[in-house]
Amino acid sequence: MRVLIVKTSSLGDVVHALPALTDARAAIADVSFDWVVEEAFSSIPSWHGAVVQVIPVALRRWRKAPFSKQNRQQWHEFKHRIKNADYDLVIDAQGLWKSAWLTRLAHGTSHGFDRRSAREGLVSLSYDVAHQISRDKHAIERVRELFAKALDYPIPGQMPDYGISIGEQAGNAKQLVFLHGTTWPSKHWPESYWQKMLDLATNDGYQVYLPWGDDEERARAERLAHDNDLARVSPAMDLNGIASLLAGSAGAVAVDTGLGHLAAALSLPAVSIYGSTDPFLTGTRGSHQAQLKVDFECAPCLQRKCDYTKISAVKPACYQTLPPALVWEKLQQLINEKEKIK
Repeated sequence: MRVLIVKTSSLGDVVHALPALTDARAAIADVSFDWVVEEAFSSIPSWHGAVVQVIPVALRRWRKAPFSKQNRQQWHEFKHRIKNADYDLVIDAQGLWKSAWLTRLAHGTSHGFDRRSAREGLVSLSYDVAHQISRDKHAIERVRELFAKALDYPIPGQMPDYGISIGEQAGNAKQLVFLHGTTWPSKHWPESYWQKMLDLATNDGYQVYLPWGDDEERARAERLAHDNDLARVSPAMDLNGIASLLAGSAGAVAVDTGLGHLAAALSLPAVSIYGSTDPFLTGTRGSHQAQLKVDFECAPCLQRKCDYTKISAVKPACYQTLPPALVWEKLQQLINEKEKIK
């Protein structure tokens, strides 16, 4: 059975779809998948053994210059590749207009979320079969249920198995990764807290790597690593490089960011910190994971910028309820628990 998945972005959403492939492969021995995904995240599907072809799409880049000769040519090549393949099923695991549009280009019975289940409800009208999936479930469980209904097998109840392999990595028991970069200003843990976390980790003999994705994150990493011999600003890395770094480490601390989900997919002991957002529907899931939420009067506010007006020495103010000592204690607990299992 040949199935096309349409799940283009973002990083965390793409990672969330992986356990559904593992479920399907366990239930249907001959199932294989092709996957349409944004070019920036094309490494992720390739790590799963059930994926035969990764089909990159560049909607984010193409729409910036839709009439350029290069972009028009690349769009033509993408459409040709999609339209000239036959699939038994095409599953839109995203539920947006852009993903539904891509789904309709492919040949095969299309499946997706129904009107009440999709993020953009009217897209359900474009599918051959639409499935009702509760929006009160975690994103991973929603995709797992969608695949189970589309491919007609029982919905698994066990912990999600991401099913990925990035090759053998030499682990370092005294190496950590601090994933300090994220999008919303309200999701940023205070820089002073990161500095204290670095002190706690390096005083205990850990070498800490600080990955970055843009100039702002690199500048923060350089500030944090300044005058600390065991703190390392990571070189520029693609997703394969970051995955290898995580897989070879003993643990990680993350804010609400896609790379935190990658750490979870690799079963790396990791503490994820949530202030303005809530992990209930989209938080990290998997082995050796902890989601620490602030306990504050206006949290989770779901606002990009903190608008708390009272005087606070910590900004965003809600993070005063998640100090470094608490996060460090939880990380050590997770690392120790994994070591005992080995």
